[in-house]
Amino acid sequence: MEPIDVELDPSEGGFDPERLERLGTHLRRYVDDGRLPGTNVLVSRGGKVVYHDVYGYRDVERSLPVEGDTIYRFYSMTKPITSIALMQLYENGLLQLKDPISKWIPAFADTRVFVGGDAVEPETREPAREISIHDLLTHTSGLTYHFHMANAVDEMYRRAGFEWTKSPGDLEYQCDLVASLPLLFDPGTEWNYSYSTDVVGRIIELVSGVGLDKYFQRHIFEPLGMVDSGFSVPESESSRFASCYYPAAKTLKATLLDDAQRSRYLREPPALSGGGGLVSTLRDYHRFTQALRNGGELDGCRIIGRKTLEFMTTNHLPGGVDLTECGRPLFSETAYDGVGFGLGFSVVIDPAKAKVLSQKGEYAWGGAASTAFWVDPVEDLTVIFLTQLLPSSTHPIRPEMKSLVYQALV
Repeated sequence: MEPIDVELDPSEGGFDPERLERLGTHLRRYVDDGRLPGTNVLVSRGGKVVYHDVYGYRDVERSLPVEGDTIYRFYSMTKPITSIALMQLYENGLLQLKDPISKWIPAFADTRVFVGGDAVEPETREPAREISIHDLLTHTSGLTYHFHMANAVDEMYRRAGFEWTKSPGDLEYQCDLVASLPLLFDPGTEWNYSYSTDVVGRIIELVSGVGLDKYFQRHIFEPLGMVDSGFSVPESESSRFASCYYPAAKTLKATLLDDAQRSRYLREPPALSGGGGLVSTLRDYHRFTQALRNGGELDGCRIIGRKTLEFMTTNHLPGGVDLTECGRPLFSETAYDGVGFGLGFSVVIDPAKAKVLSQKGEYAWGGAASTAFWVDPVEDLTVIFLTQLLPSSTHPIRPEMKSLVYQALV
């Protein structure tokens, strides 16, 4: 495996080297005071790595350091890959974004909308229309997540067996189960972070005729040379796997949650989660983000068309509004102010409203264990940050990184 090397001096890439070093200095503070186990951050410009820093531990208890090939739980950073995979099928004429998802999963033809009552005796009505492919990709489907804990529908998901560490049955069973639960709202009318991308994964399986793992391998991982990405960690590579942590009450000290050597990720999962199931490395995800910044192609292998990617990274929220105006103020992997949503990516539409140093048109997403990435087409910039701390809302690392990277540009 090729190591990740700095390919271009920061000064030649349009950065002030001393100011860019503030990024690593700041992130190391989180490790030195025990709030993060370790950090792994990469900045590239013009397709060349200008900054890469690893610090701390992948396994604190065993004193194993973070290394360039450390394997991480990527959680929701799976979603952009799943969204690209679905749009590959769109590019082949196998589906349309307006298609109702009941075309492939018939149970969704009978899904209703919650209007009152409680999780035991809900009151429902028929939706104004069925959920479409577009609704899934934009998280405007009306589906939800069990962990929001904000309403009766969230509770119904938990009662149905959806939990943080496991979900009931295989992907086919899960999608039919979700279809039996009511929607929070009529499809296409609001934004709510949800199980939608897992349903996208099932539709990929049904349209392509192969499992999600095999589809990813053939159409994304192999073309891009992503050799360490999948839904589980092979036994031969388990020593490279990072443990996962959570913040202790009051002190916020990173405390062991999932021991890398005993993790469920060392076994094949019962269901392949397109919404949050992948493990990967910095090198692999860097290959993916470089394909994105290059208009869908890397080293002669194209995974998505240029115009398709431009379409995906445009704000698709109704009326062009941001998430503050359209979304429910619950947990997600993005800020809401000044940020819209495309097909699988958050999109900055108003940096001033976001009140974070950023670039209009910048698109991004993150994972529950505090991982994050963004692509800035205007500055030709990509950034990836990896650690393993649940939940991602614990520390304001993402906006801090934005200011630390952009302030270093000259």
